[in-house]
Amino acid sequence: MSYLYAFIFVGVLCLIAQVIIDNTTLSFGHVTSMYVVAGAILGFFEIYDKIKSIVGPAASLPIVSFGNLLYQAGLDGYLDKGLLGIFQNLLTTTSAGICSAIIFAFFMALVFKPKD
Repeated sequence: MSYLYAFIFVGVLCLIAQVIIDNTTLSFGHVTSMYVVAGAILGFFEIYDKIKSIVGPAASLPIVSFGNLLYQAGLDGYLDKGLLGIFQNLLTTTSAGICSAIIFAFFMALVFKPKD
């Protein structure tokens, strides 16, 4: 059953993104940024935790999870070290994903030729 919930959750996110891209002049970057902000907002209202309890590990896959992780890291830093802790702790939970994206993008740039 968790596979079905995962498929539905990620499929609905993709469907919403495709509808936005097809019916507006927004680019993929705009939609991605909107999803990151939406994840942070869902984390603020503690809705994303409820989604994770229903969907399971699939909730950690989409870009919405990145926004939720940024929010949680900022909140933890604020609670531990105050206002400065937000900036000290902000990228601790997402640094592995950011570094791997940079490294894989570098290797893909070496392998493939860009379009002119």
